Amino acid sequence: MLRSASALPFDDIRALVGEMPGPDETAALAIRAREAQLTKPAGSLGRMEELAEWLGAWQGRSMPSVNRPLVAIFAGNHGVAARGVSAFPPAVTQQMVENFAAGGAAINQICIAHDLGLKVFDLALDIPTGDITVEAALDEAGCAATMAFGMEATAGGIDLLILGEMGIGNTTIAAAVSAGLFGGTGSDWVGPGTGLDDAGIRHKAAVIDEALAHHAGHLGDPLEVLRRLGGRELAAIAGAVLAARMSRIPVILDGYVATAAAAVLYKLDPSTLDHCQFGHLSAEPAHGKLLAAMGKTPLLDLGMRLGEGTGAALAAGVVKAAALIHTGMATFAQAGVAGKS
Repeated sequence: MLRSASALPFDDIRALVGEMPGPDETAALAIRAREAQLTKPAGSLGRMEELAEWLGAWQGRSMPSVNRPLVAIFAGNHGVAARGVSAFPPAVTQQMVENFAAGGAAINQICIAHDLGLKVFDLALDIPTGDITVEAALDEAGCAATMAFGMEATAGGIDLLILGEMGIGNTTIAAAVSAGLFGGTGSDWVGPGTGLDDAGIRHKAAVIDEALAHHAGHLGDPLEVLRRLGGRELAAIAGAVLAARMSRIPVILDGYVATAAAAVLYKLDPSTLDHCQFGHLSAEPAHGKLLAAMGKTPLLDLGMRLGEGTGAALAAGVVKAAALIHTGMATFAQAGVAGKS
């Protein structure tokens, strides 16, 4: 399956995309057949029915279940943060990683509420990526190695992967990557991030425009967009999404930053994200625009923009419920209830 646990050159990443497995159609058919017999009007559970089929088809289970879910948070620091694009200093990334370890963050509480495992991956926080306004964030070897590291999130027999991130300055990176992939200027893709005022947002947009101008002519390849304008947490998320696909593990992605990472794979091949759900619509303004560009509909809309996997983890509770509804409900025959005449 995966060619190496070490750095993968971009050609090998493209080869993996070409080798992706599809869903288990036999499982999908069995789920649809059982769905039609459950004690409810057809279609009355709406998207919950679709989620049960999606989950089982990618797991290869006619009776979908979530037994070993994992929230993976990738944390990275960015050279562009020195340009004043965030309301918080870069040191907060490390401090929040320590808060996750101590159990004091919002994501810890959501994981407890929904019985989700949690792992946090520190991506060389003491070595920020390059300032994208004057240089590439990563070289090809470093970007590929980080993608390979992200692939390790699928180890251990998990059956649902929930992906989030932490990194001061990374909504700037998400906006730059979105513009590099789908066009537009900084102002088309920026938002307040951790709490910028209007002047801060204008400055953030100008910084992104500097980066787009510096890398102009090199953004036709999505992987080049990732390495030039992205960051380690985005590269790791992209690697995790691809590895999950190769292992038939369903994925739930968090907000703007995680979606920008996944968009790199989408631009390589739109079908790369068929095993993914988008957990929520972030209040970061451009997230909805990015989802629309890929034709994706989020599961939740709670006005959140915290990051750290929180929206995706809440959505995991919905996915777990969809599986339990499908497998635990009685059929009309089992319950002795008259079906539709």
